[in-house]
Amino acid sequence: MTTMAMRAVTVAVASTVSALSSSSCDVHSVETRSMVSEFRGFRGLGMAATIAPGSRQLRCGSKGSVARRTVSKGSGVRAMASSNGASTPSGLPIDLRGKRAFIAGVADDQGFGWAIAKALAAAGAEILVGTWVPALNIFESSLRRGKFDESRQLSNGGLFEIAKVYPLDAVFDTPEDVPEDIKNNKRYAGSSGWTVQECAESVKADFGCIDILVHSLANGPEVTKPLMETTRKGYLAAISASTYSYVSLLKYFAPIMNPGGSSLSLTYLASEQIIPGYGGGMSSAKAALESDTRVLAFEVGRKYGIRVNTISAGPLRSRAAKAIGFIDDMINYSTANAPLQKELEAGDVGYTAAFLSSPLASAVTGSLIYVDNGVHAMGLAVDSPSVSKVATPASEVTHVAA
Repeated sequence: MTTMAMRAVTVAVASTVSALSSSSCDVHSVETRSMVSEFRGFRGLGMAATIAPGSRQLRCGSKGSVARRTVSKGSGVRAMASSNGASTPSGLPIDLRGKRAFIAGVADDQGFGWAIAKALAAAGAEILVGTWVPALNIFESSLRRGKFDESRQLSNGGLFEIAKVYPLDAVFDTPEDVPEDIKNNKRYAGSSGWTVQECAESVKADFGCIDILVHSLANGPEVTKPLMETTRKGYLAAISASTYSYVSLLKYFAPIMNPGGSSLSLTYLASEQIIPGYGGGMSSAKAALESDTRVLAFEVGRKYGIRVNTISAGPLRSRAAKAIGFIDDMINYSTANAPLQKELEAGDVGYTAAFLSSPLASAVTGSLIYVDNGVHAMGLAVDSPSVSKVATPASEVTHVAA
């Protein structure tokens, strides 16, 4: 039976390679779904299967190459070589070569947006970023002067590159939405085309299309105020900048995204649990963002074939988070009470974003993924004196050999 199964797989793989080698299309040469189905089929036969780099897609009208697969007797089915003949690693590598990502909300090298950009770049994606206009000059200057070079280091020793930085203020959808006081503001002087619509048009003109869209934007001008003391203006500003901006980004960017693409946003546990001090309507904005994620997953998925997910990240000591005023306390609380007793790193969120942007997550949409060391699952604080004996620290657990 094993021999017959191997022969059947050999014939199937040979047929697949022949078909792939002779086919081409404007956007994708191999659909994500067929790749994942192929992998699942090999896995069901108990064989090793690898998704080979370069076998996934053709981009924006240009022709690409297809990875070659071979069958090795006694070792199952394995992707042995990419289009350039180089050996590929075993397992399931996240390969985003040939993909292009636009990350909205990168203004320094400390936040989740930067970590996501770096992870996507490490997987091979081309990186474009949208930076808030008042922060644009400082960000670009820091890039040119090498201030971010240490943060740009990849595991292979190289530096990840940003193909282009675009000015962006996602609070404004079109030029007609910009009030006169903003147009005449000196912080916006010298920049143009920074509304969401204009930014999407610029990206289309420069690159044609993208595959990945990341929303890493949030702002609550009254975040330090309790909800009961938040003004209507402050509340609506938080919703506008932190939530509706995602709707707007998808409205204008989805039409230039390749089918099978991925869109991501970032949320926080305050959307569903009380986090005293996280005020100004920000908890409401995050709750709305999560609700919108589900609705957008349906609308954008049906119309454009794009997946929409959100990552609920734990506290991070970034410049933006410091505006809350008690980020260190939040980090200490999470470290003490989470199932995994370690401080969250921005890279943890970046790696999850890379997975969600890859074919490995081709059936994941409308989902909220927690990346917080598990603190969201806790129902009480184990570092409280009243429950100090409930949890046993991992360091005190005695492991008995079987």
